[in-house]
Amino acid sequence: MESLKIGQVARSAGVNLQTIRYYERRGLVPQPPRSGANYRLYSDETVRRVRFIKRAQELGFTLKEIQELLSLRAAPRARCADVRRRAEAKVRDIDQKLRRLESMRRALGRLLAECSGEAPATECPILEALDPEEEEA
Repeated sequence: MESLKIGQVARSAGVNLQTIRYYERRGLVPQPPRSGANYRLYSDETVRRVRFIKRAQELGFTLKEIQELLSLRAAPRARCADVRRRAEAKVRDIDQKLRRLESMRRALGRLLAECSGEAPATECPILEALDPEEEEA
């Protein structure tokens, strides 16, 4: 097992040094032992773990959810079904976000259709729609 300094871990995992420290503070990466010169000494497993975290983030998992996934990965009694349930929940969450984004897109499309871009900003239908006081009057 090779001992790596924090910069080596960061480069190998494709992240910033501060990211490693942040993951340590959050408990996602275990505190490493220190050398006689007080350098943190990480194992190759830390690089693998950081890559796992980054990939899970790319798939939309929060750091809290990633901590749960890491715990499942380390738990001898955990089942693949446990991981699957979390992935299914993440897909439902993504689907909900997509519906909200599509709704926002439609609303902005309607506002764009009402705005020629020729009037002064004080008469812009987009700005008027965003101003709740205008609607109440």
